[in-house]
Amino acid sequence: MTSPTTRSLEVDFFRGVVLLIIAVDHITGSVLSHFTLHQYAFCDSAEVFVFLGGYASAAAYTALAARRSDSAARRRFFKRSWEIYRAYLFTAFLMLIGGALLMALKVDTPMLQYTEWPTFLTRPVGLLTDIALLKQQPYLSAVLPMYCVFALAVPVIVPLAQRKRIIAIFGSLLVWLAAVPLLHLLPGTWADAWSFNPFAWQLMFMTGVLARVQPISDEFHAGMTARWLTCGAIALALTFAFYKLFLEVQAPPGYLKQNLATLRIVSFAAMAWIVARAVYAGWIGKLARKLPGVVTIGQQGLVCFIAGACVSLVLDSALRAMGVLGLGRYPSHYILGLIADGIAIGTLLVLARFWADRKAAKARPAVERRKPARFALINGRPVPVHAGDQRDR
Repeated sequence: MTSPTTRSLEVDFFRGVVLLIIAVDHITGSVLSHFTLHQYAFCDSAEVFVFLGGYASAAAYTALAARRSDSAARRRFFKRSWEIYRAYLFTAFLMLIGGALLMALKVDTPMLQYTEWPTFLTRPVGLLTDIALLKQQPYLSAVLPMYCVFALAVPVIVPLAQRKRIIAIFGSLLVWLAAVPLLHLLPGTWADAWSFNPFAWQLMFMTGVLARVQPISDEFHAGMTARWLTCGAIALALTFAFYKLFLEVQAPPGYLKQNLATLRIVSFAAMAWIVARAVYAGWIGKLARKLPGVVTIGQQGLVCFIAGACVSLVLDSALRAMGVLGLGRYPSHYILGLIADGIAIGTLLVLARFWADRKAAKARPAVERRKPARFALINGRPVPVHAGDQRDR
């Protein structure tokens, strides 16, 4: 178990894995996407990412509240919500730019409609206003408005989960049950404007919060009940995998994901328990220490999400263009798909390392400024001096 004031290596590792999966899953010609979670379960990386977001938010809030104060923690998450909103606007802008390039290059792809560029050409001011007001959310930027809402809610739901977990659980369930009618209260130009209904997905976020502030005890993990739960979770996961691989004839409708259907929750719960047992056994920690680059991606989540969205759009469009131009038999050309996967993964690894180094370099002068001043006695009076001055003396 991690302490309330330290980051979880396993959580950062899983966030990094999920960000990589999100990138390759949105490349239609990807080879690796044939082996990711959505192929074998009724949930996908979205559930994992939102759950981990709740866990990491609870960890950050409780750590800051313990180190400084509750008001400081609240201010930090209000600021975080604003940061996510700006990231949403930036991602939406990049999607529009991507749409403009697709149209200029005459690439035949359905991604063009998702970027909202054709709409921008007909009513530019109206579309920009709708994007700013969250009424329209261009391709791959749509998950960020939900996180804006969650960041604002963290100062309320984390203390509630700490002190009154039963109320937090049942309150979240009630909101989830009413999610579909509540969706109409949100700004939107059509019913599917919010690809992720925050009233539904808050259940997954709250589950992550509770996993952090009300963790499962070591005694429970060591007991017989945990072993039976593990057997049941494995059986359920294998049943879902069999159905997905051999019986399913068409993809489930999109509204099941938009409103976090019960089947997706059950599928995620089975997978999450199996993974939780692996974390408890120490297997995930060992793997994470062998793959520090993936951990770094998880630690730089927001910037890597934006980069992954852009890289996947570019690579997906490039593969489609190659297919149109006869440079490959898209999407069955596995070599091109593997190359695209490698570019996506390599880009995120390099960017995460660069961004982490950049943040460390910016933080270093601030740490130096906080160091206590050194003094020297000159004519019997203490005078602050720099380290270099002391060496000269």
